Amino acid sequence: MDFDTLSLEEKQRALGELAEVKRLFASRGWFAGTSGNLSVRLGDFNPGRFHFAITASGKDKSLSTPEDFLFVDQDGKPSETTRLKPSAETLIHCEIYRLTGCGAIFHVHTVFNNLVSELFWERKAIPVDGVELIKAFNIWEEEAQIDIPIVSNFAHIPSIVPEVTERLDKRIPGIMLRKHGIYAWGANAFEAKRHLEAFEFLFEYVYRWELLQQSGGSGK
Repeated sequence: MDFDTLSLEEKQRALGELAEVKRLFASRGWFAGTSGNLSVRLGDFNPGRFHFAITASGKDKSLSTPEDFLFVDQDGKPSETTRLKPSAETLIHCEIYRLTGCGAIFHVHTVFNNLVSELFWERKAIPVDGVELIKAFNIWEEEAQIDIPIVSNFAHIPSIVPEVTERLDKRIPGIMLRKHGIYAWGANAFEAKRHLEAFEFLFEYVYRWELLQQSGGSGK
């Protein structure tokens, strides 16, 4: 799909959804410094040719300006002439879209997601056992158990992409970069937001539960 064939309404929809989510997450303190990035895909999905709106690099996400977002293609290159730069991590968004066909991807850095990524780095996955909020991922088994994949974090972003390709679990709508942050996605912005909120709840639960077990305070 060519960018020029996408309607103005479709482009405005994506920008509006990003602006709303950015305001909400900023109010929760999920964008320390200029960290984090958000994207929403445009139009119907074609794995070989798609476009999405993404947060511009280096912006204070607690502010709202006309230059908060730009449009990029399936290779992470701007879809139209702009002086804005896409996030350095746009290539990760490109790969997640390509692998899943999702409609939105949200990435935040928080203390708890960083802590659990390091705590469980050796097993390369964050275990969650029987917590109710697993159902947010449309996993409905009684006492469900999941493992949220963790991948390496490199300064050279293209080096991360092959690990994302290898480790992504289509049952789990998220993947953690070690000591960096969670990427969560969904069929649309609403679902991606729901998934991200569930991940953040689970990360805090897992970390606090681990501390209780280590201190002998589990009550067992």
